[in-house]
Amino acid sequence: MQIIRSIAELRAWRKQAASVAFVPTMGNLHAGHIALVNEAHQHAAHVVVSIFVNRLQFGQGEDFDAYPRTFDDDCAKLEAAGVDVLFFPLEAELYPHVRQSFNVEPPHLQDELCGAFRPGHFRGVATVVAKLFNIVQPDFACFGKKDYQQLAIIRGMVEDLNSPVQLVAVDTGRADDGLALSSRNGYLTSEERAEAPRLYRNLALMREALLSGDSDYAALETRARQDLEAHGWRVDYVEVRQAQTLEVAHAGEKNLVVLVAARLGKTRLIDNVEVAR
Repeated sequence: MQIIRSIAELRAWRKQAASVAFVPTMGNLHAGHIALVNEAHQHAAHVVVSIFVNRLQFGQGEDFDAYPRTFDDDCAKLEAAGVDVLFFPLEAELYPHVRQSFNVEPPHLQDELCGAFRPGHFRGVATVVAKLFNIVQPDFACFGKKDYQQLAIIRGMVEDLNSPVQLVAVDTGRADDGLALSSRNGYLTSEERAEAPRLYRNLALMREALLSGDSDYAALETRARQDLEAHGWRVDYVEVRQAQTLEVAHAGEKNLVVLVAARLGKTRLIDNVEVAR
């Protein structure tokens, strides 16, 4: 595996490479990331992974400085997964000016769901992904469905900017007890880790109800919220939305997604399930 730190060197490599599939990450890799890499191998001759902890997507009081940097372990995992290139730029390489700035402004969806609780987060995500797409120039880019709102915003950005990259959505990786794989799971205490699968269990119950024809979305959302709060969670939202657009869902619509974000102790977890009726 080749480790590249400069834009100029990566662009020189890209000129001689055939098709490329790209997986952008912030490092601290787990099995879910490697599933994205494995999917990338199915689409292109070469796989590029980036590791960059993007300051712009962290809000005030969030964990930018505390975010785990596990470079050596990440490299071992990526090499074992057959990655061709790891792009690992310094912050000054991607943002050469003293003050970082947002370059991409997503539509209103950025201020809903997670965006309502993390102002500016999706502007930061869209900005860095647009920059990485311009640098790597991939034919394909793989993103996990766990970050469903992020995927929707990036999909819209690609369409709006006419970016010549095909997005590949990869199903959420889960532990045996249903908990969605996430770097933030490492923040959970042993007691919190035992409680954490309740998040997915509530989503699964909502999916079963929706598939059986229940269209009282508000009642389903309230029931899940109350169950979580009764067991010590602080719920940001539980919502049924349209799967493709993430607009508010209405009774009778066929393709839905249920999304949830909630805090267990100091850790904020997100998850979702798709419902095709």
